[in-house]
Amino acid sequence: MKKITSFIIVACLLIITACSSEGASGDTETLKIGALFPLSGNLALLGEESYRGVELAVEQANKNGGVAGGKKVELVKGDAVDADAAQAEANRLINQKGIETIVGSYSSSISFAASEVAERSGVLYWEFGAVADNITDRKYNYILRTNPPASYLSQVHIQFIKDVVTDQLGKELGDVKVAIAHEDSSYGTTIAKVVHQLAEKEDINIVSTQPYSAGTNDLSSVILNLKNAEPDVLIGVSYLNDAILLERQSKELGLNVPVFIGSGGGHDMLDFINATGEDANGIFNVAFPQYNMNDEFTPGLNEFVELYKEKYGEEPRSGHSLVDYMGMKVLLDVLDEVGETDPDKLKEAALKYTAENGTTATGWGVEFDPETGQNLKSRPYVQQWVDGELVAVWPEEASVTDPVFDLENQ
Repeated sequence: MKKITSFIIVACLLIITACSSEGASGDTETLKIGALFPLSGNLALLGEESYRGVELAVEQANKNGGVAGGKKVELVKGDAVDADAAQAEANRLINQKGIETIVGSYSSSISFAASEVAERSGVLYWEFGAVADNITDRKYNYILRTNPPASYLSQVHIQFIKDVVTDQLGKELGDVKVAIAHEDSSYGTTIAKVVHQLAEKEDINIVSTQPYSAGTNDLSSVILNLKNAEPDVLIGVSYLNDAILLERQSKELGLNVPVFIGSGGGHDMLDFINATGEDANGIFNVAFPQYNMNDEFTPGLNEFVELYKEKYGEEPRSGHSLVDYMGMKVLLDVLDEVGETDPDKLKEAALKYTAENGTTATGWGVEFDPETGQNLKSRPYVQQWVDGELVAVWPEEASVTDPVFDLENQ
């Protein structure tokens, strides 16, 4: 009897152990990725829009069988409303949730703070949307960025002025007067700084630079200073509310600049055109890819738009969701190869991962700089508001129409 009892006990222990092992094995079939975005607070509009792109890429991958032979990917969200919250949420994801890889984050200040925590913890941080150059200039071991930094926007500003705008104005490059109005966070400050550096090399005359707080409710002094400078080209760097305010008060105060070029942020959002109406038509915008682009150069773009509308019941609100979708698909490709979230293995595989321009939904290629983690093949495009739609106009391979200049009415 004792032998039978002992046998039953041993058998039960074996069953329990087997069930426990099966549960542990099941856990390894789900790869958990931290997703750190401003999902509430002042930055929530584009933070949520950015997260949607990540979410769609993951849902699409899981629906198609997962990665690495059937493993599902699960997003563990963190709400980073500002830099302090970004540090706290990164610590929570890493230390309480056991996350080894984090994606984010739209805002440069949030990315800068959260990636610092990730670096100290040996956790790989993938940035899909924040543009401040110093995020990757630190040459951290555990950061990768798929989107272009702010300095790339500045390069396109200058190149577009040099190659296209100057001829339209009928002036020599050295005679073109350029002004800058920018919000004063790292986003606006970096773009303005690099524009100054590049303009000096090209002998382009910067006649006025006007920094301001994005939270201001009055830009009249900025506009009057710009009006006095009489620029041929105005480069604006704004979030949504200040972009709308700048446009409205410019009309009220009679600031008429022949060529206005935005820099992403508020100038590429549907909310901007909804708030400003016909006044926005003609405005150029150097920014992330939007949705009226050459679809032969952006394979997967139309599929993304359909996925977005099906899930959220509306058109994409800006290109931020698209670039995060593209960035997450790169990570999913790397996960498919590696099969786990180990930071060192993912980083090693990512540095070997390449894609040519014109082969992704954004049109960007992929080649990570081994020193900085920056994708060297990402780049902004020039779009223009035409009849209430933001369409790609430059460079030619990405464009759907030529840029339109209405200089006689300025």
